[in-house]
Amino acid sequence: MENLQSEGKATVKQSGCTLSRRKFLFYSGTAITTGTVMLQIPGVLQAKEARIATYPQKLIAKMSDLKLDQPLVFNYPDDGHNSTCILLKMGQKAGGGVGKQRDVVAFNTICTHQGGPLMGTYNAEHKTLGQCPFHLTTYDLTRYGIIVSGQAYQSLPQVLLEVKGDSIYAVGVMGLIFGRNNNLIG
Repeated sequence: MENLQSEGKATVKQSGCTLSRRKFLFYSGTAITTGTVMLQIPGVLQAKEARIATYPQKLIAKMSDLKLDQPLVFNYPDDGHNSTCILLKMGQKAGGGVGKQRDVVAFNTICTHQGGPLMGTYNAEHKTLGQCPFHLTTYDLTRYGIIVSGQAYQSLPQVLLEVKGDSIYAVGVMGLIFGRNNNLIG
């Protein structure tokens, strides 16, 4: 090192940015031109309008006919594959619940992991549905059907309910039913 200093030569090693001014100006101009052209094409950079699924309104039961922790079986949104659901009066407030106590809920009975049947697995003590016979997934029905344990990665599809007088209607589904790419196909 002493030899280099005595000879007046300094070696500087460059590292870091390897983008020259010429390349920077070229890339910047290209980006600005592309953005300007994209703004001129109708519909390319505009927000898309959300599509709203219109589910059929279906009478399920009368509020006065429900018994505490006794599931009522029905099909929704159609009578097709994997449309079996249960309606429950749980006796405690639940997410998405209807009625005076907000304790009436409905859920699809097909596990979201691999389509295991959950019919007959309601646990009244813990207000859960499951364990799924395939991989032991259990869902909490008081909290929008979230996963308590098991292999599933999506909550259980909840049937949206409306009460008109004493009648309970199914009006939609929150979540995708297993085995479908659209809930409205049978």
